[in-house]
Amino acid sequence: QVQFVESGGGLVQPGGSLRLSCAASGRMISIYAMGWYRQAPGKQRELVATITSGGSTNYVDSVKGRFTISRDNAKNTVYLQMNSLKPEDTAVYYCNGVPVFRNSWGQGTQVTVSS
Repeated sequence: QVQFVESGGGLVQPGGSLRLSCAASGRMISIYAMGWYRQAPGKQRELVATITSGGSTNYVDSVKGRFTISRDNAKNTVYLQMNSLKPEDTAVYYCNGVPVFRNSWGQGTQVTVSS
């Protein structure tokens, strides 16, 4: 069973940057499309960025031009570079497959954008 450990979140001012990491264990994820999801208080979890096994990427409109997803298959790790952060980016961020792996959600990493 695959497991994910997210890290890199924190408190940042509007306009700031963070780089999130997601380390996978239990299965090599190189052949799978992977995604970063987020869940803000009182809202449903949403998929914000996707990267295919071949490296093609896709983003939800609200983060296009600001977020960049990447992967290092040798490290079994997925990253999310977040620039020009806005208060509305505040959420717990998770990584998982696209589609998700069953029973595999990690603890996530909290991102808070506030002055």
